[in-house]
Amino acid sequence: MSPRLRIAALVALTLAVPGHAPLAAARPNVLFFFTDDQRADTIGALGNPHVITPTLDRLAQSGFVFRNAYVMGSNVGGVCLPSRNMLLSGRAYFRFDADVAAGKPTRPYASPEKPNFPDSMKQAGYLTYHHGKQGNVARLIHPRFDFSKYVQHYALDPKAPYPDEPGKEIVDAAIEFLTSRQDDRPFFMYLAPACPHDPRVAAEKYLRQYDRRGIPLPENYLPLHPFDNGEQVIRDELLAPWPRTREEIRKHLHEYYAVITAMDGHFGRLLQTLAELGEYENTIIIFSSDNGLAVGSHGLMGKQNLYEHSSKVPLVFAGPGIPQGQSDALVYLLDVYPTVCDLLGAPIPEGLDGKSLAPVVRGRAEKVRDTLFTAYRDAQDPGFNNVLNCLRRRNDVVPFGQTAVKPDVEVIHRFDDGLFALFVETRKDAGENAQARAGTSFPYQVASVFD
Repeated sequence: MSPRLRIAALVALTLAVPGHAPLAAARPNVLFFFTDDQRADTIGALGNPHVITPTLDRLAQSGFVFRNAYVMGSNVGGVCLPSRNMLLSGRAYFRFDADVAAGKPTRPYASPEKPNFPDSMKQAGYLTYHHGKQGNVARLIHPRFDFSKYVQHYALDPKAPYPDEPGKEIVDAAIEFLTSRQDDRPFFMYLAPACPHDPRVAAEKYLRQYDRRGIPLPENYLPLHPFDNGEQVIRDELLAPWPRTREEIRKHLHEYYAVITAMDGHFGRLLQTLAELGEYENTIIIFSSDNGLAVGSHGLMGKQNLYEHSSKVPLVFAGPGIPQGQSDALVYLLDVYPTVCDLLGAPIPEGLDGKSLAPVVRGRAEKVRDTLFTAYRDAQDPGFNNVLNCLRRRNDVVPFGQTAVKPDVEVIHRFDDGLFALFVETRKDAGENAQARAGTSFPYQVASVFD
C-alpha cells in the first residue's frame, strides 16, 4: 500500500469514530498546524473544488469543522500580529500591554507573565515545541515553549531566492524532532509556516497542477473597492495595480493555490511520519490560519478589512475523542487555547476571553456565544479615522436605524470624522457585492463582547 493510501486509511479508521469523553486515560499528543493568510474557502472538501488539498480534505472529512471561525480583528495593518498573540494568550488584543521596551506603543504583545498556551501545556505535563515565522508574532510568549525557533530563510540570507517548497523547512525540522526525541512526555507541537502569505513562490510542479485560465474569480470580485475604507494604499493593496483586472487576480489565485497545495503535501508528510511512529492515532490535530485574504474580493487584495474573506479562517479539529461533524457556531481563534485545555482535561486558566468549544465538539451545546464583534484599527474610539467595526449575529434580526437587516449578516461601519458608510453582506448572499449606505452610529458596546 502506498504511503498516501496508508495515511488515508488511518484517517478513515481513526478520526471518523465519534468520541465524547474527556481525554484523560491516555494523554494524546497535540499537533497544531497554523498557516499564514489562508482563507476559509481554500480547502477542497469544504466547498472549493478548484484548490488541491488532499491532506486537508481528509482531515476535514474525518474531523470536526467549525464553519464560522474568525480572527477578532487588529489594531495594526499586520493583522497576524494581534491574531497570533490572541491565539497564544486566549485574550483579546484590547487587553494587551504595550511593548514599551521596543518603543512601539501601537504594536502590543501579549504578556508572557499571564496565562498562555505553552505554559498551560507544560503544566499539563506536555513537552512543548514551536517553529514558525519570525515577524508579527507572539514573540514574548514563544520563549515559554521548551523548544522554540524561527524559519531561517531570511535570517541566513535576506537576499536569497525565496524557497519554492512552502512549509518544507518547518515540516523537515518537526520530523527530525519527532524521530529523535527521547522524552516520553506527550508533545504539544505548534507549527506556524509563513505561507501562503506573499511572496507566494511554489515550484513548477505545483503550478502545473492548475490551469490558470480555468481558475474562477471570487463571486464578489470587483476591479475597485467602492469607497475609501482607510486602507486603500496599505502594503497588501499595492500587490496588484488598479483596477484589479481578471487576468491579474487569476495570476494571484494561481500562485496562492499552488503554495497551499505545496504546503498541504508537506503537512501530509508530517502526518505520515506520525503514523509510522505509531503516534498518529494518539494525536489531536488542529488546523487553522491567522486570518483570511481578499485576493480580488470586493476589489481588495489584503486582510486589512472585516469582510468574510479576510476575517474568516478555516478551523478543523481531528483525532482521538473528536467526532466527525461540523458546526455553524460563532467562534474566535482565541477559543482554541481553552478548547484544547478542556479536551485534554487540563484546567482552563481564569481571565481568558476565549471560550472552550469542547461542548460543541462533544455535542452538548450548539454554540458558546450569540454574537461576534470584530474591529480593525482604533475601534474603541470613533473619533479616529480608519475605524472599522463589524457585528456578526446569526438567527436574529439586527436593526440599523430604520433598516431591518436580514438574519445571518455582517454589519461593517467605517467611521471618518463622525461619519461612516455601512456595508451589509448577508451570509445567504455572500457572493453578492455589498452596498454602501449612509446612517448613524450602531449602538454596541465593546465591553459586552465578553459577556
